[in-house]
Amino acid sequence: MSEISKIEQSLIIKKIDSETKSIQIINNDILISVVGQFDQNLKQLSKLTNTNVFFRGNSITCKGNADNTVIFCKAIRFLVNKYLLTNIIEKEDILLSVKKNINSEETNVKSFQQLIKTPRKSVIARSEKQSNYIKALKENDIVIALGPAGTGKSFLAVSVAVTLLMEKKIERVILSRPAVEAGEKLGFLPGDMKEKVDPYLRPLYDALYELFGADKIDKKIETGEIEIAPLAFMRGRTLKNCFAILDEAQNATETQIKMFLTRIGENSKLVVNGDPTQVDLINKSFSGLIKSKNILKKLNEIKIIEFDHHDVVRHPLVSKIIRAYQTKSTDDKN
Repeated sequence: MSEISKIEQSLIIKKIDSETKSIQIINNDILISVVGQFDQNLKQLSKLTNTNVFFRGNSITCKGNADNTVIFCKAIRFLVNKYLLTNIIEKEDILLSVKKNINSEETNVKSFQQLIKTPRKSVIARSEKQSNYIKALKENDIVIALGPAGTGKSFLAVSVAVTLLMEKKIERVILSRPAVEAGEKLGFLPGDMKEKVDPYLRPLYDALYELFGADKIDKKIETGEIEIAPLAFMRGRTLKNCFAILDEAQNATETQIKMFLTRIGENSKLVVNGDPTQVDLINKSFSGLIKSKNILKKLNEIKIIEFDHHDVVRHPLVSKIIRAYQTKSTDDKN
């Protein structure tokens, strides 16, 4: 049965008049999750869509101008679909449900086609590019992703990598990044290699712990199934049966990125993530991320995904801040 068919069996939407729609959710479990505790989800949707919403029994009535009631109904369909696939509706799903880039039936369903199920939560694509990115992570051996902070580059890569590890489709996950702040010369820092590199990989740790739990991840690190390694330590290795992620790749040189990509071995996937606007190198022209993208873009085996501010999934202000700085950068050039 298609996802659209499942949705159609779960709710009935009727047009009462040009400004009023009635929505009936058949399943009580779905209804309770969609409405939220003390009707909080409906109240937030009402505010986000500028509609008046009334709830009684298993019926939700929405009043407002025609365009806004359509957005409200599509948001409800999105939430019902989310519950059907994951058995949960999370706080961030409410805002996500009314985003313009998923307010179409085709994109709504497509966003769930690349669902990632982890022990703690199910991860769905929050934009079409995120959906394409997850698909690439699953299907391509090498993926290069460029874009601003908050677009899910690292989070989604970690989600796919550790899910493959848990499913025993790979033997190891390697997390790496250039330790620019330490000049890649980590000898003068106290502690062992993990302790030295950990501060620079904190965003990846946050994703790991959120999705899989600290205890489970710490055990995987102890057994070597999850390995933490600075980029400089990748030289001379051949990576077999593993999923390796190079994060913050805008701070790697062209030579370093080439070195990382040529480590690929049998049954392995390599991911290179970075934000070209956040280069920390003293000489920013040494950054090899854009150069590597341009060199490799004609290779069909390598998938390149370029995110922009529309794909930011953090606080809505983040997207506006990124757009403002991009506008300033353009103005400065002119």
